[in-house]
Amino acid sequence: MEKIIENDWLKVEVESKGAEIRAVEHKKNNLNYMWTGDSAYWGRVAPVLFPIVGQLKGDQYQVDGEKYNMSQHGFLRDVEFVLSSHSKEYVSFEIASEGHFQDVYPYEFKVTITYTLHRDALTVDWKIENKNREEMYFSVGAHPAFRIPLVENEGLKDYQLKFKPAPNKDVVEYGLENALVSEKGILNQLPDITLQPDLFANDAIIYSNIDSIELTSIKSGYGVEIVFPGFPFVGIWSKYNIENNTIAPFVCVEPWYGIADIHDTTGDLKEKFGVNRLDANDVFQKAYSITFK
Repeated sequence: MEKIIENDWLKVEVESKGAEIRAVEHKKNNLNYMWTGDSAYWGRVAPVLFPIVGQLKGDQYQVDGEKYNMSQHGFLRDVEFVLSSHSKEYVSFEIASEGHFQDVYPYEFKVTITYTLHRDALTVDWKIENKNREEMYFSVGAHPAFRIPLVENEGLKDYQLKFKPAPNKDVVEYGLENALVSEKGILNQLPDITLQPDLFANDAIIYSNIDSIELTSIKSGYGVEIVFPGFPFVGIWSKYNIENNTIAPFVCVEPWYGIADIHDTTGDLKEKFGVNRLDANDVFQKAYSITFK
């Protein structure tokens, strides 16, 4: 089931499977900003990652001595959500676990994902409810893919990443090796980055303590600004082709409340690096926004 929200600036298509953004059309510049989902490169557009972000070591974890298997980024992106409310500029989808995921995840939950338009910006709100009589452990993340280049006379090197670090916090860079994460060190400066394929030769670029990222063309000025204050991590990724040193025609900017396993993880979900703990019957609610320029 597909739902459309729109205003004078934007028309947004959201699919009930995974509550995933599938398309964003800017009415004033006639540009489509999201990746098409072409499976020749990557068949998704903007999946929501839950209850893990990234990969588990050996695709396994444990809770209270019980072992579970789970593939990269979790299962929520493939689940059919239920429409909970819809207006011209607003749509909300929800899913309640109700025992359906006990074989892969031992906690009961309800997730509500809401999309709201304001002028040329789209706000994405996550609400995660712990439906257990005990604390719950989870991660959640965004994975939106933006089409690059946006116009025909531009190339990859016309686009730059510009960062706004969180105030009074150290920006830490992380690396991935065999899909597991390791700390590379604190960055005293984070200059603008011009896009080039080599950036993604070792998978995603990952930082902590960034509040916003602009991905824009230095030629046309078209692009996006993703604002996510308070999010502990952000990943930037495109699919790299080692044979010809190219990337797919999209770049993902991914605000995360969670991250892949570290190499020396114990495998215990309660001890997982970057995991979130939610008290019994409590609610976790966070939001980020995308401005389309």
